[in-house]
Amino acid sequence: MDKQAVREAVWDAFEDRGEARFPFPPHDRIPNFAGAAAACDRLTDTDAWAAASTLKCNPDAPQLPVRRAALRAGKTVYVAQPRLRDADPFLRLDPESLVDAESDGDAPPDAPTVDDATTVSGISTHGTPVPPEEVPHVDLVVAGSVGVTTDGARIGKGEGYSDLEWGVLSELGAVDSEAPRASGGEGQSPPGNRASPGDSRSEPDDDATVVATTVHELSVLDGPESPVADAAELPAPDAHDVPLDLVVTPERTVRTDTPHTRPTGIDWDALDDDKLDAIPVLAERAPERE
Repeated sequence: MDKQAVREAVWDAFEDRGEARFPFPPHDRIPNFAGAAAACDRLTDTDAWAAASTLKCNPDAPQLPVRRAALRAGKTVYVAQPRLRDADPFLRLDPESLVDAESDGDAPPDAPTVDDATTVSGISTHGTPVPPEEVPHVDLVVAGSVGVTTDGARIGKGEGYSDLEWGVLSELGAVDSEAPRASGGEGQSPPGNRASPGDSRSEPDDDATVVATTVHELSVLDGPESPVADAAELPAPDAHDVPLDLVVTPERTVRTDTPHTRPTGIDWDALDDDKLDAIPVLAERAPERE
């Protein structure tokens, strides 16, 4: 079973079981899902969230609650420009430059709000473009996922940009090549089992970047609602895939203690000239080819 077959199974399950939310259809994207806000709430209950002052988050619909929660908590959020198409490929959302319409009743009526700045279009309007060198150390990466496993493997929608973003930041030291040390199992939800709300926490022991995702249980490929009949048939992660430390659903939080190795830097040999030409930040940094 290859990755595309897994994606199709997950997308079909979201549609067939009525768990997809706008935008429709769920296919060919990071699927939005019922319970995305609840998954966000569970993520904000983790020590990894509490310790983070700087996040990198994907721009997709299911992580909209995460972006809003981060800014309301005073965290700076970085979002990559679509397809890394700009020479300054990251957009910085600064909580100090935005008002929260839910609490700032005295704010000017034309002031940019957290709600405005965190939509797909609003990120481009209100985010400040910055080059990779201006991205500080990222404490928490929140990735969108199509499929995940409880040992930290992740399958995205297939375009590879999330992994390229990691590679660029890794080469600059903005994300860490080693995962946080295991914290002794506190809060681990056993694979395939559901935990009750509030009984699962992640407690990283150091300051290394934590990589998390918020997903529906349908996306947990070795979980009880998986649309994949046999988890043993799942494809192994590729070398460029960034493994997850936290998998968060509306029902549970799993600290993966992932055995999968984080990629360090960019696999230049895997990129053809067309890809390099289309992404300025890569073209500027690529080693000369023979």
